[in-house]
Amino acid sequence: MLLVIDIGNTNTVIGIYEKENLKSRFRVATDLTSTSDQLVATLFNMFMIHDIKVEDIDDTIISCVVPDVLYNWQSANRKLLDKEAKVVEYDTYTGITIDYENPSEVGADRIVDAVAAYEKYGGPSVVVDMGTAITVDVVTSDARYLGGVIAPGIKIAQDGLFGKTAKLPKIELKQPTTAITESTSEAINAGIVIGYIGMIDKLIETIEDEIVQRLGIDRDEINVIATGGFSELISQSSKYIETIEPDLMLEGLRIIYERNLGR
Repeated sequence: MLLVIDIGNTNTVIGIYEKENLKSRFRVATDLTSTSDQLVATLFNMFMIHDIKVEDIDDTIISCVVPDVLYNWQSANRKLLDKEAKVVEYDTYTGITIDYENPSEVGADRIVDAVAAYEKYGGPSVVVDMGTAITVDVVTSDARYLGGVIAPGIKIAQDGLFGKTAKLPKIELKQPTTAITESTSEAINAGIVIGYIGMIDKLIETIEDEIVQRLGIDRDEINVIATGGFSELISQSSKYIETIEPDLMLEGLRIIYERNLGR
């Protein structure tokens, strides 16, 4: 079985694959203070909960956008599984070409998302990842990653709002029913959710316009795939998002691992 680890700014998502079947997935907070021994305990406990035997894990692949925690995850993998984890870097073979001014600047998460989207849907595809940051990226029909945009994520907006105001309450976001609200909690919810739907749709629309102009294709040929923690919430009212793939990153890690077997 394959252990895949997606280390994000807020959460780390861990999956166990048996060939192409995602047997288990779990999510833990990304903690800069966690030692390798604590991460070993985290993995071991999660394996027990999901009835996974340590000795059944054949290999590990990691994607990380938080360099300060990568070493401890690699060390934990060595301690628990007695082997080195593979780490996705900008120069890792992925099967797609990175058409970027400086490929080393591209986050591993954006590359992995693009690989999975292209494998599942072909191109051109627009991939919207709604994590701590929001990324909207493009992969073409001939497997070229063109780049995209990065914007502050919903959690950043929430933290900024609640951290800089004395009286506004923290709330759980949900689909608003109106923009003319009658309570402070509803006003915050509507402002964040409707505002981000508008921002994300405008980013997608602008990127699609550029794809049509640059590649000379029809707009209806473009796939739009969403992933990340807030994708379900935002996609309900988006004009452009067609497909939600909650495990896109995990799928991309599995695909990249398989493409590097024997290389």
